Amino acid sequence: MVTSVALSNGMRMPQIGLGVYLVTDVEVCEASVETALNDGYRLIDTAVLYRNERAVGRGIRASGVPRDDILLTTKIWPSDYGYDKARAAVAGSLERLDCGPIDLMLLHQSVGDILGAWKALEKEVEEGTVRAIGVSNFRVQDLERLLPNARITPVVDQVELHPHWQQPELLPYLAAHGIQPEAWYPLGHGSAKLLAEPAIASAAAAHGRSPVQVILRWHVQRGIVAIPKSTNPGHITANLDVFDFALTDAEMAGIDALGRDRPMFRAPRWMLAASAPLMRARPLP
Repeated sequence: MVTSVALSNGMRMPQIGLGVYLVTDVEVCEASVETALNDGYRLIDTAVLYRNERAVGRGIRASGVPRDDILLTTKIWPSDYGYDKARAAVAGSLERLDCGPIDLMLLHQSVGDILGAWKALEKEVEEGTVRAIGVSNFRVQDLERLLPNARITPVVDQVELHPHWQQPELLPYLAAHGIQPEAWYPLGHGSAKLLAEPAIASAAAAHGRSPVQVILRWHVQRGIVAIPKSTNPGHITANLDVFDFALTDAEMAGIDALGRDRPMFRAPRWMLAASAPLMRARPLP
């Protein structure tokens, strides 16, 4: 069974989900979502930027899993920030996904007209088209700008988070404000150096599991939601198989000690180019 965590609005969020970052092959994306749901996943994460919302929606419908059992997340890109543009973006996602109300809608980056977009998402919650709202890639300083202007506190902050980048400043802040941390890049993009760390390798050997499963279990025991990306059916199945063993306190401490002082993700050039004009804009008035 997939364990879940309680969000501040009372919803429950599975701790392991499927990410589909830039899985643009329609058939592959649809099949991956269907496989994941049939394996027991109940959290699917996409975004407008990924250009696969239609395929995700088809995969959900093809799975036969009741829609109410699934927590579906998508995200708005900063070019759609501002009140009117954000509302149009939500309408576009609703049409492409074709799965009824969106369970969780996130602001994808902390640049541009954040406040206008947030007010739009609050209105969507009020109207019932979106059940919960949150943010992605927001730092402490970004949240400190948003929260005083928000009627609804974000339920989630989705950020890069793995044993080599443990967000030591952000996580205590999220805990203090009742915001659930969610890890994209939970495996450090499958970094060979990370997977070969002695603390991870020894725990994997002790439990008869893979290093990937040990890392995902580490996230689970820390109360973090993780959304590993995979299109490999075997990997999709294995990534969910982390709920029938537990790391010891010593094993957890050994992995906790692997934290470094910088993230691993490097945005592709096209993403940087798309964000450049917005990065020069002041995030909030």
